[in-house]
Amino acid sequence: MPILNSVAALQPDMVEWRHDFHRHPELEFDVHRTAGIVAEKLRAFGCDEVVEGIGRTGVVGLIRGRAGTSGRVVGLRSDMDALPIAEATGAAHASTVPGKMHACGHDGHMAMLLGAAKHLAETRNFDGAVAVIFQPAEEAGAGGEKMVQDGLMERFGVTEVYGMHNMPDLPVGQFAIRSGPALASTDEFTITFTGKGGHAAKPHFCIDPTVAACRFVRAAQSVVSRSLDPTEMMVVTVCSLTTAESYNVIPQTARMTGTVRCYSEENRAMARERLDALAAGIAASAGAVGAVEWERGYPPTVNDPERAAFAAETAEEIAGACIRDTPPLLGAEDFAYMLEARPGAMIMVGNGPSAACHHPAYDFADETMPAGASYWVRLAERALPLS
Repeated sequence: MPILNSVAALQPDMVEWRHDFHRHPELEFDVHRTAGIVAEKLRAFGCDEVVEGIGRTGVVGLIRGRAGTSGRVVGLRSDMDALPIAEATGAAHASTVPGKMHACGHDGHMAMLLGAAKHLAETRNFDGAVAVIFQPAEEAGAGGEKMVQDGLMERFGVTEVYGMHNMPDLPVGQFAIRSGPALASTDEFTITFTGKGGHAAKPHFCIDPTVAACRFVRAAQSVVSRSLDPTEMMVVTVCSLTTAESYNVIPQTARMTGTVRCYSEENRAMARERLDALAAGIAASAGAVGAVEWERGYPPTVNDPERAAFAAETAEEIAGACIRDTPPLLGAEDFAYMLEARPGAMIMVGNGPSAACHHPAYDFADETMPAGASYWVRLAERALPLS
């Protein structure tokens, strides 16, 4: 089955919605205009329930099918927030808000799910209910977690949940997915080595924290090369190293920041344990003190194998093919929290030869929307078939 004709007819509307969202980007939980427009449209489409304020500024629309005997509710999720990036697309629909832009395609994600919601509310060719979920604070703030904590799944009876994200360089309208770990966890660390400062010409009277910090940068790479199963993947990256700026002073402290990304909670815990031990050991060997602070980020995004296969079959109906073994990405997604709460899967849809996500020149491809919205419609209808 190709792109649905009735969905393709919504393309002008979806483009108009997306361009409006793109012109007015909002960050994290401060998506009041965006969420208000989403809720207004869902009510106009005839959704049976529209609830605002889930997870602070999230919106959920519930659409009941022609029959309700299955007792199942399928959740379809879109993110809403933009990024603190100055736009450089030169597009006619470019951001009107200085320093903010939709540089990850959430404007397109919203437009596709709104198009699907309009179609589903008009046709209702399913048994059960569909919850269309519009989430704030994906880029930062863990809006997905906040919605789950606010009772999203229980309140709307969601039994399984699906997400979709655009993928630059994948052909427009094509799909890709993988079973199991699909995106990485992301944790951030700050390490401060404290020594004894002094004159650069008298290092023997000092304890140089810079030397300890440099040893740590090299030693941290052994976590991946010697503590991780070689068949698995992980990134340990030190992204900054700062000390007092002077040509003739050994500083009192050296501070570094970095990130760890991997695909399992076991490896996540191992990396933290090893980096803590390395910082303490290196500091002790230098006569310094090493203090490690961790900021726990998003967990790995893990697709349920059965739901991933189902999503791939649906994508094949729409696009004729779906890449089922796309490589895992080391980026993170807080859709992971929803997948921890309910089984489901996230699929990627092609954005064509565009700039990378989070780049000032990135823009969502309008041509992708008929395929994406058709996928959402067929996913709901296939998951909740009428008898």
